[in-house]
Amino acid sequence: MAVLRPPGRAPLRILTAVPLCDGHDSAVVTINLELARHGTEVIYLGYHQAASAIARAAAQEDVHAVGLSSYNGGHRVFFREVIAQLRLRGAGDIPIFGGGGGTITAADERVMRRAGVDRIFFAGTPLPEIVASIGRDYRRPLKRDAKLAGDRALARAITLIECRAGSPDPAVRVARTVRMPAGSGDPALHRHRCLVVGVAGPGGAGKSTLIDELTSRFLRAHPGRRLAILANDPSHPDSGGAILGDRVSSIYAQDDRVFFRSLATRGHLTGLSAAAPAAIETLRRSGEFDLIFVESIGIGQEGDPFGTFGAGPKWVDAVLFVLAPHYGGRIQLQKIALLNGADLVALNKCDDPRATTAKTELAARLAGVGKQPPLFATVAAHHEDLGVHRLYAAIAELAGFSDETGGEKPCQLQVLG
Repeated sequence: MAVLRPPGRAPLRILTAVPLCDGHDSAVVTINLELARHGTEVIYLGYHQAASAIARAAAQEDVHAVGLSSYNGGHRVFFREVIAQLRLRGAGDIPIFGGGGGTITAADERVMRRAGVDRIFFAGTPLPEIVASIGRDYRRPLKRDAKLAGDRALARAITLIECRAGSPDPAVRVARTVRMPAGSGDPALHRHRCLVVGVAGPGGAGKSTLIDELTSRFLRAHPGRRLAILANDPSHPDSGGAILGDRVSSIYAQDDRVFFRSLATRGHLTGLSAAAPAAIETLRRSGEFDLIFVESIGIGQEGDPFGTFGAGPKWVDAVLFVLAPHYGGRIQLQKIALLNGADLVALNKCDDPRATTAKTELAARLAGVGKQPPLFATVAAHHEDLGVHRLYAAIAELAGFSDETGGEKPCQLQVLG
């Protein structure tokens, strides 16, 4: 039975991953689900993950601990490298635990403990014991720390915002928690060139994959600039736990120029975490980023996660609505409120046989909107998709980026005779 978190108590946040050259994920998925069922927020990276990617994610997510599931036989070296990478990123205080069935012996464990690994769970350890030990041993308050810098300082600021998100005054939430990392400069100098794009749509439309493809184009076009992603996922209404899995779809976002933070809704039923508005403002004021994507949870027909229609503040500068061809029929399109407020619309997964009909029906639906948003047909699962190129070019225009094409430069072949 799920265990409810006491009121006012911040949840335990654990990052889990499977190392490079290891595709065994059934064990870690089972543990992820059990942890979430008992109130833990689990950020899952997936399998075949490099030590640097794990350390980067741990620092940006400001987790309590990192759990690694290793079945490839390279655990002694790999765990040690993750610890080294954490220290390089100023996150050496984050403990590491793990397991690997019968591949990790007692002798291995002794060597790994001396190298800094906190604990190894051996084959045969009951699942309830693993969950109880993680909940008991790694829960600690994450407080303001003036020694933190860079992404780790930003991550801790967002953690403090999440802890105080119950305040009724958004200004209080920002004022109490936002602290600029050292060397970030005057935020006012950067504020005008930071575009915040809210990305919404039903679950399964491919929002995370599309954001990752847009990220790829930004990184190629701007070698010296940074981008941030705030990915919201739902908390379980019973236990309060969550599987924060948007990083699994993020390939290009595994880059030091991308700050990626996963947020659980924690009972906030708008489609975003209650901490999202102040987290957006924190990223804006840092002066670090030229583009910020805010991904909502999968929303329903009347969902308005970014306050597009309300009289209150608008949390984003532009809204991208993402839909897949399997929406059910024309009458269903009429019920989707956010199509009336979106600035950009993407019909994703256009390799689906239903895409031709869907494009016609969706274009007709948008034609009745006062400010008719442009419609882009995309296949985010295809590398170098032309529809994604065009969508990125539109976002770049909104952001005021210069000389943008959204894709790689074409090859200029000269034949010399």
